[in-house]
Amino acid sequence: MPQALSEIPIQFIKSVGPSKAKLLANLGVSSVEDLLYLFPHRYEDRSTFTPIAMLQAGLPQTACGRIVLARRNYYSKNKAVEITVKDTSGIIHCVWFNQPYLINIFKPGQEIVLYGKVDIFKKRLQMTVPDFELIAKEDRSLNMGRIVPVYPLTRGINQRYLRKLMDACLGLYADRLQDIVPQAIRSKQRLNPIAQSIRQIHFPSDDAQKQKGIDRIAFEEFFLFQICVILRRLSIVNKTGVAHQLSPTLIEHYKAALPFALTGAQTKAIHDIAADMAKTRPMLRMVQGDVGCGKTVAAFFGCMAAWKNNKQSALMAPTEILAQQHFFNFQKLFVPGPFEAIKAALLISSTPAKDKKTLYQELERGKIDLVIGTHALLEETIAFKNLSFVVIDEQHKFGVNQRALLSAKGTNPDILIMTATPIPRTLCLTLYGDLDVSVIDEMPPGRGKIKTYRFPLAKAPSVYQKVRELVLQGAQAYIIYPLVDESEKLDLKAAKDQFVHLQKFEFQGLRLGLVHGRMKREETDEIMEKFKKHELDILVATTILEVGIDIPNANVMLIEHAERFGLSQLHQLRGRIGRGAQDAVCVLLGDPVTQEAAMRLDAIAQTTDGFRIAEEDLKIRGPGHYFGRHQHGLNELKMSNPVTQIEILEKAREDAVILTKNDPQLNGMEHRLIKETIKKRYPQYLDLILAG
Repeated sequence: MPQALSEIPIQFIKSVGPSKAKLLANLGVSSVEDLLYLFPHRYEDRSTFTPIAMLQAGLPQTACGRIVLARRNYYSKNKAVEITVKDTSGIIHCVWFNQPYLINIFKPGQEIVLYGKVDIFKKRLQMTVPDFELIAKEDRSLNMGRIVPVYPLTRGINQRYLRKLMDACLGLYADRLQDIVPQAIRSKQRLNPIAQSIRQIHFPSDDAQKQKGIDRIAFEEFFLFQICVILRRLSIVNKTGVAHQLSPTLIEHYKAALPFALTGAQTKAIHDIAADMAKTRPMLRMVQGDVGCGKTVAAFFGCMAAWKNNKQSALMAPTEILAQQHFFNFQKLFVPGPFEAIKAALLISSTPAKDKKTLYQELERGKIDLVIGTHALLEETIAFKNLSFVVIDEQHKFGVNQRALLSAKGTNPDILIMTATPIPRTLCLTLYGDLDVSVIDEMPPGRGKIKTYRFPLAKAPSVYQKVRELVLQGAQAYIIYPLVDESEKLDLKAAKDQFVHLQKFEFQGLRLGLVHGRMKREETDEIMEKFKKHELDILVATTILEVGIDIPNANVMLIEHAERFGLSQLHQLRGRIGRGAQDAVCVLLGDPVTQEAAMRLDAIAQTTDGFRIAEEDLKIRGPGHYFGRHQHGLNELKMSNPVTQIEILEKAREDAVILTKNDPQLNGMEHRLIKETIKKRYPQYLDLILAG
C-alpha cells in the first residue's frame, strides 16, 4: 500500500532539504500533504497587465515593468528605499520604509511585478509598500501569462520557489490524495474529485475552474467542522446535569433587588438562563452583546439561582482587572440587599498564598458560594463541593480545553459563556452550533452618545488642545498608545515616552497617570483608583484598558497610531467611554499605509454598532483571523468563509447532521478517514467528543 502523503516528510522532496524544511515548518508544512493543503491567500491574473499609464488611483492593482532606478532616500527618517518602474506606457514610483536591505535586491533592468494601492503623490503615480516579485526568465511559465497563486510566506521562502515546489509535488502526488467526503455525498452535491480541485486551486485554468476548486474545499472544511460541532452538541445533550429548582417569582425578586431597571433584552436573556437551569441536561448557552450592554447582570442571576439551590458558581475572566471589576460590581449590586448572604470571593494569580490556601479549603467545604477569578480557577489544587453553574467571560480568550477544565470541577455544571465580540448569525452557526445563543442588543437607558473622529497624525497639536479644553471643563480623558516603549523598528510614539512629554508640554498643569501591562498589579490598581476618584485628569495607557474599566466621568478618548490596532480592539477601547449620561468623544489619530488599515479606521468612525463592526471585521480579515488562535476550528477554514459561502455551509451542515445521526461514533468503514482527519485537524473537539 502506498505511503500516506501525511507521512512523507517535505524534507526529502527534491530542492527542499533540512534548511528549507525548517523554513517551511513556519508555514505549517512538514509533509507533502501539508504542502498541497497550503492554499494561496489571493491570486493575480497575469495573463494581461493593465498598462502603468492606465492604473487608477485609490485602488489596489497589479502592475508589471522593468526597474530603471533604485535608490536609498537618505533624507527620510524611515530609511526609505525607492524604485522607478517603467513599461511601454509610462512609469510608476514605489517606496518601502524601514527595509534598507531592499536596496541590495533591486537592480536596474530586472522585471518586476507589483501589487498594491495606487496613489498620486507629487503629481506622479506611486505605490507605498507594495507586494513585489522579481521575475527570472527560467520561471516565466509558472509566474507569468496565467492566473498566478500568491501564497503566505516566511523569511527565506519566496513565491517563485514555492510555486515551483508546489508544481513538482502536484505532478508527483496529487493523484494519491484521498477524498475525505464520502462518495454518496460527493455525488449528491456534484463535487469534483479532490485531486482535480487541489490542482485548480493552485494553478487554475480559468476563474470558473478556480472557483469550483475553492467551493469543493470549502464544502469539505465546513463538513468536517460541522461534524465536530454537532457531535459536541450531542455529547452535552446526552449528559445529566443539575436540574435547579427555580420558583416562579425568582426573576421578579432578582429584578427588584437591582438599583436600576433591566432592558427587555436583559430580561429575555435571564428567562433563557432560568429555563436552561431548570432542565436536567447541562446548559451550554452564550450571551452575546455589545460593550456595556449589561451581560454580567444576566450572568449574576445564574449565580444567585445556584445559591438558592445550595450550589456553587464560578465566573472566569481573562484578566485580573476584569475579574476584579466583576467582583466589585457584584458587591456593589448586592451588598446590602436580599442576596447579600451569598459569600463571594476573588481568586487571581496575585492573591497572597495564605489567602489562597484558606479560599481553597472554603471552596472544597462549600463555604464559598461564588468565586470570581482568572485562569487561576483552573489550577489542579482547586476543588468545589458542588459546582453547578459556570460563567466564562470574553470567551474568545479561552480555548475549548480550558472551558472543559473548569467544567470538570463539577458534575456537568451549567455553562454560560459571555462575549462582547458580536458574532454574526452565520458565524455563530459555524463556530457555536453546539451552543444556544441569547443576544442582548439594547443598551441601558440614559447613556450618552459617542462621536468618533479621525485625523492624520499631523493634526495631533490641535487635537491635544481640544482634549485640554474638555478636561478643563471637567471631563476625564484616556490617551492610548500601541506600545509601552519606543521601538527602533517602528516609527511609533510609545506610552512611557509620551507620558513624560505630555506632562511637560501639552498638558502641563493637569494631573496625568500612566498604566501599562508591564507594571505591577499594585501600581496599576493605585493609578486606576486615583483616576476613578477623579484625582487624575488624564490616563495615558496601552491596550491594558481594552476590558474591565468602568468610569462614567471618562468621556474623552484619544487613540494614537490607531491604524496599528485591530477593529475589535478599537471598538473595545472605545467602549470604555460613554458609560455615563454625558456624550463622549473618541478621536483616532493615524496614517494608515495599507488599504486594510484604512478600512478599519473608516469602519470604526462610521458606527458604534458592534454587530456592524463585527461584519466589517469579518469582511476585512476573514473568519480565521477574526477570532484568533484560541478558536482552533476557524483556523482550519482556509478556503471557506461563512460570511460569503452561506449556501455551501448550509448544505455541508445538512449532510453532517445526517451522517452523525446515522453513525455518531464515526465507526463505519466509509467514515474512518473522516475520523482520522478530525483527530488531526481538530483534536480539541474530538478529545471531548469521541471515546473511540
